[in-house]
Amino acid sequence: MKVIVAGLGSMGKRRIRLLRDLDPGINIIGFDSDPERRKQAGNEFVIRTVESMEEACDEPDVRMAFISSSPLSHASITSQCLKKGLHVFSEINLVADGYDENIALAKEMGRVLFLSSTFMYRREIQYIKKRLEEYNHPVNYMYHVGQYLPDWHPWENYKDFFVGKKATGACRELMAIEFPWLTDTFGDVINICRTKRKSSSLEIEYPDTFQILLDHKSGHQGMILIDIISRKAVRRFEMIGEGIFLAWSGTPDSLIEYNMERKDDEQVNVYHVFERRQDYSEFIIEDAYLNEIENFFDVIQRKDIPRYSFEKDKEILGLIDKIEGEKV
Repeated sequence: MKVIVAGLGSMGKRRIRLLRDLDPGINIIGFDSDPERRKQAGNEFVIRTVESMEEACDEPDVRMAFISSSPLSHASITSQCLKKGLHVFSEINLVADGYDENIALAKEMGRVLFLSSTFMYRREIQYIKKRLEEYNHPVNYMYHVGQYLPDWHPWENYKDFFVGKKATGACRELMAIEFPWLTDTFGDVINICRTKRKSSSLEIEYPDTFQILLDHKSGHQGMILIDIISRKAVRRFEMIGEGIFLAWSGTPDSLIEYNMERKDDEQVNVYHVFERRQDYSEFIIEDAYLNEIENFFDVIQRKDIPRYSFEKDKEILGLIDKIEGEKV
């Protein structure tokens, strides 16, 4: 099988590693406009790299492409690939550029247009959703997600990659990561209240902190803090109801449920084993990234349906636009 990986930064390299885990014999062609990244990826993974998407797409027998480049380039690269008859796996986009056109093009070409939403594949989140469905009563939840922006990619200046730009800013990326699973678990949002501010010395043109109140159609309510100023990386979630209490600190071994009969916390073990790389935050495990690639392959073979879609993401990006806007 021959596959294109477009974008050879940290995420593109992760996709290459995981594709090799799934199939060591897979033939990967790497594209990046940066010659140094092409050289690094070519040496590290022993793959052929090219300097244009045209060259990559014209390779004989290419079947699919993984788009791991900067978000603002996704729409045009996706369109190129679909026109060449390739199935497309896209990282999160942060903007809805080209959504309608590429959705229509994928249908016309009979190809899968698949969108990453990695947290939808986390077992802790699947457990939270399952317990909420079993409880079947309105709950409240509190969620804080924060990490100091210069720590995101310590090997490069935050102003030199896409989170430094207002259109694809870091708070927007955090919301685009979290809101898909939150709305999948708690339901569509019908009302929003929020405050936003910039309180740091970060050289960015957007707020560094959002405090958000969400009313879900289901009756659930949420209070969310998103920030890029927390010097300690934080992902802290609590779900609270009269007959249920769950808490999660973002790591595979931190999910707890309060036992009301014994009046103590019980750790919920949803993984027998999990894979974590030392060069990433403790919140990041490779399993979910691998599982969504497997889902992509199964969708192509018509063995499964995707857990997320461009259509749903268009709604989520509209929600984020509203939160970032001047009025809500």
